[in-house]
Amino acid sequence: MQTWKAAKYVRLSYTDDKSNESDSVQNQKKLIDDFVKNNPDIEIVSEKVDDGYSGIIFDRPAFKEMMEDVHAGKINCVIVKDLSRLGREHTETGRYLRRIFPAYGVRFIAINDNIDTAKDSSGDDLAVSLKSIMNDAYCRDISVKTRSALAAKRKNGDYIGACPIYGYRKSDENKNQLAVDEYAARVVQDIFRMKIEGASALSIANELNKQGLQSPFEYKKSNGLPCPSGGYADKDNGRWSATTIIRILQDETYTGTLLQGKQGTSNYKLKDLSTKPVSEWIRTDNAHEAIIRKHDFDLVQRIMHMDTRTAPDEDKVYLFSGILICECCGARMTRQTVPYKGIKYYYYRCTTGKKNGCNAPKIKESDLMGCVLDLVKSHVGNVVSLDELLNNTCEQNINRKLASQYLARIKENEKQLATTKKYKASLYENFVSGILSKDDYKLHKNQYAEDGERLENAILLLQQELDGIQNNTSERLRWIEHFKKFEALTALDRKAVIQLIQSIKITGKSEIEVTFRYQDEYQKAVSIITDQREAV
Repeated sequence: MQTWKAAKYVRLSYTDDKSNESDSVQNQKKLIDDFVKNNPDIEIVSEKVDDGYSGIIFDRPAFKEMMEDVHAGKINCVIVKDLSRLGREHTETGRYLRRIFPAYGVRFIAINDNIDTAKDSSGDDLAVSLKSIMNDAYCRDISVKTRSALAAKRKNGDYIGACPIYGYRKSDENKNQLAVDEYAARVVQDIFRMKIEGASALSIANELNKQGLQSPFEYKKSNGLPCPSGGYADKDNGRWSATTIIRILQDETYTGTLLQGKQGTSNYKLKDLSTKPVSEWIRTDNAHEAIIRKHDFDLVQRIMHMDTRTAPDEDKVYLFSGILICECCGARMTRQTVPYKGIKYYYYRCTTGKKNGCNAPKIKESDLMGCVLDLVKSHVGNVVSLDELLNNTCEQNINRKLASQYLARIKENEKQLATTKKYKASLYENFVSGILSKDDYKLHKNQYAEDGERLENAILLLQQELDGIQNNTSERLRWIEHFKKFEALTALDRKAVIQLIQSIKITGKSEIEVTFRYQDEYQKAVSIITDQREAV
């Protein structure tokens, strides 16, 4: 009598019904052991368990180990609880049953499905194919339901990730809500502050390492927090790196915005993720508490899009890096060091050069700094004076007029909402009395529900804008406070240049054109003052 050297193979997927006790790893093992006791010609020589692996793929560690034993001739029999434990993908499962196992003389046994390839009467080929197709269909059904559930959660603004980014953790009250991790959040705020002040990503990383701060991966690991493989931990020694800093600086999650669904698979049988188009991402604003103000985040993105090269022996970015533009050709001008008699002089020049028809002059850095400082101080003074004029002459009238307009819009929307609710309430009565058919009832009910939701959202937005006007914090005047922070400026630094100046055009040896940030808002405010004075 031939003795079969068998491998006991057990698989349990995360999507399997955990309430079904017979599917557990221990019960699968026990079922196989009981079967072997009644078959003395079978000897168990190995046990392979894939716990938490889908049956739709065959790239499972324990399964691959078992196949290595098959190739080496160590086993010639594979025993599973049922066919679905071997796999749920119809084509690949059939390939193993009809080609691979027979090629190596392997006997395959699926106990509950009464399949034993050593016995012709154990199950015909059609029955095996049908079971395999049903297992495949089950996997597809689970995939569709899972994807639909996750998509619904994303659209609802629920966080469905397993590992929150550095600076956040899952809320204790709601696992689908991000909560601020106070310690890590302060580090993130320091990273953004240093970037705004002109530090490069590498110098920020060096500073954090100098302070002995744990990298995101090390921090999560030491505090028992979930951390993904291949995440921010891009250094084997667990130290901060420029790559980690850049990833943090580019992550919009820190502004309170949740961006989900960036990656996915085109088919439930494929496990390789691909990046989706931005238009397919699901965006939820104000999904959680912000760590970084939107204004500061946008400023950092603008900084990172500039030419932010640092000097060879410095950690700071050049003062005018990425901002200085040649008016002749539109190219960015670069800093140049010119040594003369042991003294270093610094100039900015256009990289295009005369060979391409550009005749832009070199400009001395010290002269440029003095000129720009004077223009900045003058513009800040103008903005402060403008603020005083708005407050003293017409700001109250403007606010009062705007508030009146918003109140009128809110009342009109509330009137429409009341009418919509009234009509919606009468629908059922008309349906019961036979005035409306069932289809008409459903159609009008859905329409009134959509109208009601639209009006309620409009009222909420209008009320928020009205509160902003009444509290004098509307977006229209915030830019003034932005400039007033630099009222006492006496010297230029990278932070001031970045926050106040959009661009500087070099038009000649002694001529420059500075475009300040919020230029449109400034012009509108000047127009308001002018119109008010003309009206008087």
